Amino acid sequence: MQKFKDRWEIQSSWQLLFPILGLISLLFSGYLLSKYVLNAIHLNQTDVTFIGLLSTMTVFFTCLFLIITLKLFTILENKWEVSYRWELIAIFIAFAVTGSTAARISDPIIGFLGFYKETTSGWIYWPVRIFLIFPVYQVLLLIVGWIFGQFKFFWNFEKKMLSRMGLARFFKD
Repeated sequence: MQKFKDRWEIQSSWQLLFPILGLISLLFSGYLLSKYVLNAIHLNQTDVTFIGLLSTMTVFFTCLFLIITLKLFTILENKWEVSYRWELIAIFIAFAVTGSTAARISDPIIGFLGFYKETTSGWIYWPVRIFLIFPVYQVLLLIVGWIFGQFKFFWNFEKKMLSRMGLARFFKD
């Protein structure tokens, strides 16, 4: 365990929460993708074969996601200015939570505005949805970043992104 703590620069036990949440998230993502793939090929969900395939595919996808994530960590560790390696996990989790939440929140809002996927042309529906998700995502990113103790990182991230869009003058320190 000490080797793991040293690798991720964990000084306090509460910081173990982020690797644990990260592994649970990868496992859940592997499970969801496996279930989606197996449902797409129309296997009977009560069959023993289904459960065996689901378990095997979940482990496979989880390991694949873990390899990809660790590769991203090595790339982004030098690019993003973080004090400790465990903060990268917190940042990834914050991005994931924010993206999922923004997508979930945008559905009822866009429905309230009278745009429905079934009745609105895709040429109108998707640009309106993306236009709506963008500001919701930006605000949520700061809130979730604050909850995960990474507000400074996400505030700097927002300012950098908005400056590239020519909107930084609205968010000067």
